[in-house]
Amino acid sequence: MPTTPTPKSGRPARAGLPDGLPVPGRFTHLHPDDGACLMEAASLLATGCFTDRPTGTHPVLAALARAVNDAVDDATRHTLWPLAADLANAHPADRAYGPLLVGTVVDAARRVRPDSRRLKCRSAACHARAHRLARARTRTTPARIADMLWWHGPGHHHLEHALRVLLTAPDADQRLSRLLHRAVTEARVRTTRQQAPTHAETTSQRG
Repeated sequence: MPTTPTPKSGRPARAGLPDGLPVPGRFTHLHPDDGACLMEAASLLATGCFTDRPTGTHPVLAALARAVNDAVDDATRHTLWPLAADLANAHPADRAYGPLLVGTVVDAARRVRPDSRRLKCRSAACHARAHRLARARTRTTPARIADMLWWHGPGHHHLEHALRVLLTAPDADQRLSRLLHRAVTEARVRTTRQQAPTHAETTSQRG
């Protein structure tokens, strides 16, 4: 089967990449002809729209994916490319997911800098919030506002600081790649579980 040339350079697409996607690249792009970041590829797969903030991906996971895509080298970025298909539909609905993911990234940074009191405090804060929200209601307007304020405030700040620490590790590319792979897998498990019909819904449909 002939390989599909990339739009401008005419170079063949790399092996293992989904057919028809632009060439992997860092940062955002104006058009698929210029390449795409991982989230732009996920958006193309999900909706056909070219954006790095698709609605089908949880915003915290999307932020992590964008950061990892931009931080790693070209070879590692190509190994991340197949994750685009899973990222296209990875949006856990539970309120605990956002702080839990940020806490996971902070914990990864603590393995690089285990003596950091700041990282220890931020990990505790994220996991405490996740535990508190584990059984909280998700669809109320005050809840959505509270979660948005947390993410655009301390949540985003904690994530960015943890990523900066991870980038100081000598094997930063490998650490970030493993972290993103685990995060996407967990998000897909949670999303699939939440989208599956309950026993009551299945019984009602059969009746």
